[in-house]
Amino acid sequence: MLTGAHFLLSYKCDSECDHCFLYSGPRAKGTFTLAQIRKALGELVKIGTIEWVYFEGGEPFLFYPIMLEGIRLARDKGFKTGVVTNSYFATDEGDAELWLGPLKDLGLSNLSVSDDPFHFDEKDARPKTILSAARRLGIPTGPICIERPRVDAEARKADGGEVVGGGALLKGRAVDKLVEGLPRRDPDEFRRCPEEDLRAPKRVHLDAYGHVHLCQGLTMGNMWATPLSEIVRSYRGEDHPICGPLLDGGPALLAQRYQVPLEEGYVTACHFCYKVRLALLDRFPQYLAPRQVYGLE
Repeated sequence: MLTGAHFLLSYKCDSECDHCFLYSGPRAKGTFTLAQIRKALGELVKIGTIEWVYFEGGEPFLFYPIMLEGIRLARDKGFKTGVVTNSYFATDEGDAELWLGPLKDLGLSNLSVSDDPFHFDEKDARPKTILSAARRLGIPTGPICIERPRVDAEARKADGGEVVGGGALLKGRAVDKLVEGLPRRDPDEFRRCPEEDLRAPKRVHLDAYGHVHLCQGLTMGNMWATPLSEIVRSYRGEDHPICGPLLDGGPALLAQRYQVPLEEGYVTACHFCYKVRLALLDRFPQYLAPRQVYGLE
């Protein structure tokens, strides 16, 4: 039962963070039009169980007028609304309040702010500035803090839990930038997906290309080809060519099912799954998309 939908308002971002699992950056494309947002929101109403609508990216504040109107449209349809930002614009408290004032007027339910070394160094006050401004305005807010991956022996559990902590998910650009030097485990150990409920997902991410993401780069289908409400209604993880093997036996079975050559080991289940999906892009373009998320044009 879906309760949340997150609009990837654009893949474009002012930053190019090492941990970004969307490969966002200044050159990234794929931005929603207002007409597309209206169409998607209409389908979310038809689903009947959606409570929350978020706008994120990339960086949604780069497309400020479209973001504001999207929030208004979502609010008018009865959804609670949220935004995720890196606060690039919060150069001082007065500026931050100027940017956030219209969100307050629209009744924004949550503002999540990236506040970690991937986005700014510790001397940069912008995350603290926007968090302070949001609290003064009465906007519910909180930080998102991701650390660089680190060995965390206590995190490993008998059921196949990870040995790496820090919060960075090793997929997308993080695979190219962050896995070097981390301990790798035997591929056969990864027999489940520890991050997503692929059988009964509670939220999806939507992009301007129409992709309905169960996990970034792993989709239910394309909402511009088939109505979103129909995609959600007909989804069965067990029948999905990628989710089915993941549900039955994790990345290890996915690789085995499609005879994907293995590396000597993988750091996490996300790392393993991402590399297998990367190898299968051309075989399953309907369900492994867009190529942007895999660092490809």
